[in-house]
Formats: sequence, C-alpha cells, structure tokens
Amino acid sequence: MVAKVTRSRPALIVLAVIGLASAGTAAWLTLSPPRQGDPVPHPAEVAQQQETQIFWVKNEGDTLVLVPSTVRITTPARRPELFIQSRLERLLAGPANQDVTTSIPENTRVNRVEVKGDGIHVDLSPEFTKGGGSASMQARLGQVLYTATASDPNTPVWISIGGEPLRVLGGEGLEVTQPMTRQDFQTAFALRTQ
Repeated sequence: MVAKVTRSRPALIVLAVIGLASAGTAAWLTLSPPRQGDPVPHPAEVAQQQETQIFWVKNEGDTLVLVPSTVRITTPARRPELFIQSRLERLLAGPANQDVTTSIPENTRVNRVEVKGDGIHVDLSPEFTKGGGSASMQARLGQVLYTATASDPNTPVWISIGGEPLRVLGGEGLEVTQPMTRQDFQTAFALRTQ
C-alpha cells in the first residue's frame, strides 16, 4: 500500500506544477497590457454588433405587406458583404414573431454575397424559385431586396440562382429586372411596405 502512494506522489506533484504554471501564464497574459510593437487587429477583423432590419411579410386582408423588424447582428466591421450575408441568413432562418411570416421557401440558402461598384450581388440556392403564386413571388423578391439594402436603400441588387442571373421567377413567370432597386420594385409591383 505504501509503495502505491509513493509512486503516485510524483505524478501528483507534476500535475500540480503544470497547473500552477498554466495558471501563472494565464494570469500574466490577462494582466499584461499590450506593449508597443504588439500586433493590433485590423478594424476590419474586429466583430461588431449592429442593429439592422429584416423584412417579413404580413397578411392584411387580401394584401401582403412587407414589414421591417429590427434585429442585432454580430459581423466584422468594414466587411459589408458579410453583414449583408448575415442579414439574409437571418431572414432565411424565418421569423421569431408569430405576427409575421415569410414567403421564402424552406431550405433556401445564401450561396454568396458580393459588394461591387455596380451594387450588391446575391446568389441564392434553387429552392428560392420553388412554389407559390405571383403574390408570394413578389413578396419573397421584396424580402430579399429590402433586407439586402437595409443599410443603403438606394443600392441596386443583382440576384442570381446557382450562379445564373434570375430573369423569371416561378411558374407564373414573374419577370425580374436586373439590377433592381427598391424604387424599381415599387414601380413594378403592387406590394406595399410598412
């Protein structure tokens, strides 16, 4: 019995020394202020939480209406494409509020978002084009357009499906002009916004 205790004592001492060394290192790193010459993260790499709007659909009588909802999203600063993609992914996750709904089909994904000199380029999965009548098609198009442009309502948006420009949406043949702005949308479709 004594031999077992004697053999395990060195192992306990080694673990205690490792634990103290780790705790000391953690305390030093925590309490040590940054020094001149230490690398500083670039502002574009620092995540920030920002308020933004997601657009849902509400049924008012016989009419669908786009309704904004304010949410907070964490995203890298100065990376507008990531902020827009985060907004769109939040939109595709569906509403948390029972008073609103979405016209975007389940399993729709954001493949890519790019911000270029000519506007915002959004590539969605093919599920975006499936099912629904003309009112539903208009609503889903409006949801993506308005959510993508929440930070800058005048920005043109280019929408593609699986890398191909979206020209006609759905079986009823809803024509989609590219690029589209909020003003274009309001002129082409009767869908109101709150």
